[in-house]
Amino acid sequence: MRHSRVINHLGRTSSHRKAMLSNMATSLILHKRITTTTAKAKALRTFVEPLITKSKEDSTHSRRIVFSYLKDKTAVAELFREVSPKVAERPGGYTRILKIGNRIGDNADMCIMELVDYNEAMLGGEAAKTKTTRRRRTTKKKDEAVAEVKAPKAAKVKTEKPIAKAEESAAGESVPEGE
Repeated sequence: MRHSRVINHLGRTSSHRKAMLSNMATSLILHKRITTTTAKAKALRTFVEPLITKSKEDSTHSRRIVFSYLKDKTAVAELFREVSPKVAERPGGYTRILKIGNRIGDNADMCIMELVDYNEAMLGGEAAKTKTTRRRRTTKKKDEAVAEVKAPKAAKVKTEKPIAKAEESAAGESVPEGE
């Protein structure tokens, strides 16, 4: 019976599976985004997220533990230098899986797996990096900012209309409407 056996073997031997997950984790750390099948991405998530958590504490012991899983010096250095400071305040959930449809050859369910804090398109640039809280009612500061923005637009519209009317009247005097 296979009660409580939750690991996905991915059709590979244990050593092949460990090597594949190590290589995929290295690629994810170095490139911040990889395209793979959904089953492999879900297995990779359980492999790489504990490593990112270990990288938050920069000690010789944690570096050696992470190196024993990744077996790549450049990936370990990248993880500890760039990735861990960026996710230091995040309590978990360092990766995101975005499904992109099925592969043409064998109809496998494909996805993009990426590190959460590195997707600039989803973050929306600098505006998304600052945390915003949702509120039901607007604040006075926001209302004043909206009023300031609307006031100059109204002034521009008023100045543009008389100029347009003056041009029409000048054009109307030189050319009669009936001709």
